[in-house]
Amino acid sequence: MAVTLTPAAANHVSAFIAKRGKGMGLRLGVRTTGCSGLAYKLEYADEALPEDHRFESNGVTVLVDPKSLPYLDGTELDFAREGLNEGFKFNNPNTKDQCGCGESFNV
Repeated sequence: MAVTLTPAAANHVSAFIAKRGKGMGLRLGVRTTGCSGLAYKLEYADEALPEDHRFESNGVTVLVDPKSLPYLDGTELDFAREGLNEGFKFNNPNTKDQCGCGESFNV
């Protein structure tokens, strides 16, 4: 089981943590919502919880809670700039369908 970051995502996260002045990595999870059932949760982590699964990718620590891991296993997080827009993109091999707006997915 693994969750990884592309070099672009790792660079963005590292730069933001440095600018923020604190933090140990990135927390990734899922929550129930949207028209397809699940949505990604993404936040900066200041500490690991005892139950967290911990992954290291391109120098960044990624924390995933046990309930979210089955939905996120194998996911690669990328960071892309397209014109004036920029943001994280989830390359999740478990996704079977997603809503038209791209905010939610199901497995």
